[in-house]
Amino acid sequence: MADVIIRGGTIYDGGEGKSFVGDVAIRGDRIVYVGKSGRYAAGKVIDAKGMIVAPGFIDPHTHADSFIRSPDQAVRVNAAWLNQGVTTVMIGVDGSGTPDVAEDSGKLAASGIGTNIVPFVGFSPVRQRVLGQDARAPTPAELDRMKALVAKGMCEGAVGLSTGLFYAPQSFSTTNEVVAVAREAANRGGIYDTHQRDESSYSIGLLGSVQEAIEIGRQAGMPVHFAHLKALGVDVHGQAGAVIAAIDAARKAGVDVTADQYPWLASGSSLDASLLPRWAVDGGGPALLKRLDDPATLERIRGEMQENLRRRGGPSALLLIAQGFPWTGQTLEQVAAEWKMDSRDAALRIIRQSIEAGEQRGGGAAVASFNMAQADVDLLMKQPWMITSSDGSDGHPRMFATFPEKYVRYVRERKVIDLATFIRQSTGRTADIYKLDRRGYLRPGYFADVLVFDPDRYAPRADYVRPRELSVGVRKLFVNGVLAVDDGRTTGAAVGRALLRPRPTGCTAHPG
Repeated sequence: MADVIIRGGTIYDGGEGKSFVGDVAIRGDRIVYVGKSGRYAAGKVIDAKGMIVAPGFIDPHTHADSFIRSPDQAVRVNAAWLNQGVTTVMIGVDGSGTPDVAEDSGKLAASGIGTNIVPFVGFSPVRQRVLGQDARAPTPAELDRMKALVAKGMCEGAVGLSTGLFYAPQSFSTTNEVVAVAREAANRGGIYDTHQRDESSYSIGLLGSVQEAIEIGRQAGMPVHFAHLKALGVDVHGQAGAVIAAIDAARKAGVDVTADQYPWLASGSSLDASLLPRWAVDGGGPALLKRLDDPATLERIRGEMQENLRRRGGPSALLLIAQGFPWTGQTLEQVAAEWKMDSRDAALRIIRQSIEAGEQRGGGAAVASFNMAQADVDLLMKQPWMITSSDGSDGHPRMFATFPEKYVRYVRERKVIDLATFIRQSTGRTADIYKLDRRGYLRPGYFADVLVFDPDRYAPRADYVRPRELSVGVRKLFVNGVLAVDDGRTTGAAVGRALLRPRPTGCTAHPG
């Protein structure tokens, strides 16, 4: 006997094997059977004929904080991801994860969240606790403190070290500094997950940045994972092939290199990260405002902004997506025309207002930046080391619609990849990269994160104009054996868990 049988669906188990028609049986929080029909009986039988049955999707790069940290229980259910079929999300990405992993993860799980979470320890909080927002190198004693914070996060269950070397103050670090702190994660079995230093031509260039990340992994002795891998901006369009060649060469040389990608041609960022030179944000928002008040410094900033605007494809390529502002839904070009000013000055006005209002990174200055070439996206998607991520952030449709967008546009319509590859890139391969315990596959003894979706109806509804529309087509979704989506509607179940790594070697305690 089982509690639930999902009967007669087309099963993709998350692995490399072929699909087949059969049953998945669930008892408690585990899968107890996957195979041909008829072996198990249950009190509840779900007719899945004509449906796809797969492991719950795993999103390795999310900004789900506005959901999972909401004071509202109904929001913490995390419907934006559940309605895509996602059962597990990574948090603390782009170097943002707190080193207080056990405390933070414990509070989140205890509050009741709809999806499982997997935390990173992040380079930004580590560096800021020791150096603040300053553009300088740490002293040996300060570096030791940073290393200790990374070790603490790993010992408390983080999956690895996340960095966002494009963003200040992480951008102020040298390669050697990053290697030193990354080695603490490597010594405890962690992965190096990075928003690399340059996805375009801002500093060391896309290919130079790829080589830097690989070198960090090689020197630290750990796997390297590129977050949201892309060729961003007109200067690097067409360089996906060279990026692939560099990664393949590193893999052949023994460095374990993988990547994730979202299926959108617009990235999500902020005006300050996209347009301001890094030196201008040394010291944080207050220091930036002082520089903007100095006429000579302001002109220097405006001069460098002009080049960054060109890289991004001009002001018409920057769509302002922060919700609830007068400029929401307009391009920077449109706002500048309305305000009768240069696009750079319009951007600085928005940035200034966001800082003065106390907005967090992005805030009122959040943008969708249309800066990727379709051929690059297609080529990267076909690689055997690629997986799917949303990079889901407020105001961008990728938060609500990434996985169905990829299915509809790249599997059904354009046939860039097939259904089996889509599911593999969303489940088992992701679990393998991050060494998630008994997740990502439909196998007896594995946790019952199980998705049933309608292959004819599974589709995105969110777009750049309406970015918060829930996706459709998920018939059933189980999280840890509990029904979280039933016929397209969330049930209110908040049974997500914090998936902390077991205590690594070299840790004296594991508070988690």
